[in-house]
Amino acid sequence: MTESTNTSPETAPSTSALPPGFALLAEDPRLGPSMAASLEQVEVRLREAVANSDPFADTTSRHLVEAGGKRIRPLLTLLASHLGAEDAPDKVIQSAVVVELTHLATLYHDDVMDEAPYRRGAPTAHEIWGNSVAVLTGDLIFARASSLVSALGGPALAIQAHTFERLCLGQLHETVGPAEGQDPLEHYLSVIADKTGSLIAASGQFGALFSGAGQDVIDIMVEYGEKVGIAFQLADDVIDVTGVQVKSGKTPGTDLREGVPTLPVLLLRRAAAGGDSDAAAVLELVERDLSSDEALAEAVAALRSSPVTEQSWEVARSWSEDAVAALAPLPDSVVKEALAAFARAVVNREV
Repeated sequence: MTESTNTSPETAPSTSALPPGFALLAEDPRLGPSMAASLEQVEVRLREAVANSDPFADTTSRHLVEAGGKRIRPLLTLLASHLGAEDAPDKVIQSAVVVELTHLATLYHDDVMDEAPYRRGAPTAHEIWGNSVAVLTGDLIFARASSLVSALGGPALAIQAHTFERLCLGQLHETVGPAEGQDPLEHYLSVIADKTGSLIAASGQFGALFSGAGQDVIDIMVEYGEKVGIAFQLADDVIDVTGVQVKSGKTPGTDLREGVPTLPVLLLRRAAAGGDSDAAAVLELVERDLSSDEALAEAVAALRSSPVTEQSWEVARSWSEDAVAALAPLPDSVVKEALAAFARAVVNREV
């Protein structure tokens, strides 16, 4: 998607809403305003997509849209759309809405399965209306995403179907756990590749596809997106034990309390199994009853000071740098710089 030539600096939409990693776009007098204007269109269409003539369905469907979010997936679609020479802005905007709707739908389902009380600082849908309503609302939003993608043609439908399959398989594999004899860390990485990496990969894939980019560029965005998604989730894992109260309303140690096998815990178990007595002592704190705030705080503090926390950061950074390396064949441009900056920004954040 080529940059708009009709937006002057005086009338350009604000680029201040662009998240870390995309900040350098604000310095580009054409690409920055173009991205900001497109993102505004995505936001409008998101609200149109979830609107429903049924008042109750309308309320539940708007719940997470109105809670906000960084809109990372639509941003990647918009940014990738500047990698080709064709100008298909409507399809780019529509596909950006599709990936965000798909993401929002998964959040309704994830929160039910995780019994999460908060999402983006607000009570989760299942806390307000119950599990059945939350799951059905997620299904309804998936249906809206499917309706929108159906107008984008066969290739887009294939991308969406493949991504949806991986999202479901990732959740299924997370639920049942690793197979007998399977390395838990290998299993976990495959789960987050499906649950997080697949949709971020699809986001870049859509943008490149509808800009008329070659298959080589589309493949680069798929590889890049998957690795960025894994890096993003691994960073979240570490933030769970190192961050202060986060913007999502999730307090440090939430994953520990819920028994979620995140990267630091998996590395801790590996170290303890290898005979590391210090790791074994921390593991004992982590795996005991963490229902009290005192026990949770002690476990968080112990894990935070353990070497496995820094090791986890190193693993996350490694995936981030692998994502940057995937961009190497692309010609130098502001778009390439922004993609690289974003990949690094996902592991250099506190919330």
